[in-house]
Amino acid sequence: MIDIAFLRDHREELASSLARRGRDVDLDSLAELDVRRREVRTKAEEIRAEQNNVSKSIPQLEGDERAAAIATGKALGEEYKTLLAEADDLDSRFDDVWVRLPNMTDPTAADGVDEDDAVEISRFGEPPEFGFEVKDHVELGAALGIVDIDRATKISGSRFGMIKGELALLEFAIVRWAMDNLSGHGFTPVIPPVLVREQALFGTGFFPGDRDQVYSVEQDDLYLVGTSEVPLAAMHGEEVFSEGDLPLRYAGYSTCFRVEAGTYGKDTRGMFRVHQFDKVEMFSFVHPDLSVEEHERLLEREEELVRQLEIPYRVVNVAAGDLGDSAAKKYDIEAWFPGQERYREITSTSNTTDYQSRRLRIRFKDEDGSNRFVHTLNGTAVALGRTLIALMENHQDGEGSIRIPKALVPYAGFDSISAR
Repeated sequence: MIDIAFLRDHREELASSLARRGRDVDLDSLAELDVRRREVRTKAEEIRAEQNNVSKSIPQLEGDERAAAIATGKALGEEYKTLLAEADDLDSRFDDVWVRLPNMTDPTAADGVDEDDAVEISRFGEPPEFGFEVKDHVELGAALGIVDIDRATKISGSRFGMIKGELALLEFAIVRWAMDNLSGHGFTPVIPPVLVREQALFGTGFFPGDRDQVYSVEQDDLYLVGTSEVPLAAMHGEEVFSEGDLPLRYAGYSTCFRVEAGTYGKDTRGMFRVHQFDKVEMFSFVHPDLSVEEHERLLEREEELVRQLEIPYRVVNVAAGDLGDSAAKKYDIEAWFPGQERYREITSTSNTTDYQSRRLRIRFKDEDGSNRFVHTLNGTAVALGRTLIALMENHQDGEGSIRIPKALVPYAGFDSISAR
């Protein structure tokens, strides 16, 4: 959540941030509610103090004075309970709105309200020109026996895929290659749990807004994560670092689960938008003064990886209205997909400033001895499903084979995937 000071002292700045995201919130009414809840709680505490003073005087009183003091204390006690219940109700009403507000929008985030408003920053490579009829990953996978959509659908329903043979080995190769690369840049490899408690999703800003995108395991009151960002962030909940501990950088590998409701068309063909996929995710805890620099560092890591995969791509500054609630600013890398003849997202990196750390209460002690909230950032190193699709489609040769990028050959143990 954001600092309450934005509502109390910088309301115009908050209103501007919300407007850029296309969010309509009655901040005047919310501010009035904030004042009212504080007034009522203050009054309750004043009544409580008065009741305590009366109670302390009773042992020194006798007769009618004692009886009157007891009656007064009882009345004050009832008034305190009434005011406290009112204050709790007002807090609940306020919090229900406040926790749903998105992060403050970075002034340098692109203007606009949807993905088409993203601003291109740079490009690498050019879409390949094929001298043959291009196949998409579904056709290539079926021809080579390395992707089986039909059998995955038979056992699990729509929006699942089964990766087989050399393509499965290639996925493992990519994971190890990515982890080796990130370890060299100070990221600690982690394999976190993919089942988490509700607080982890609330703390990272996915709840309450994205609850409909998350699978739940009701009998254990647990939830399947859509990204290892969730457990990586929550692992340090309620902790206080020393300033010298920062930055902390992790590379988490996990299977991810998303409901992906309401998407249609080409996105549902094959493995592009599925309910289950694997991913290597970067996550950083940094000093607030260094989060802008760290954001550029994460983008640099992402670009370095995609370039080694020899995939044409472009980098875009995501529009304010297309940001997730926790992100102040986000960059996407969009790879070229010959099967769709367009650029599509394969990685993203977000600076969430102190939005998540406030909800998770992750702080550090600065040089003055004060506790301050850290800034958190996340970035996709490799989303395996879409990366494999981009590799298959961009590196097809027209003769039924797929070339493996040089960077992956030592990890995979083969330089192409061909029909047997």
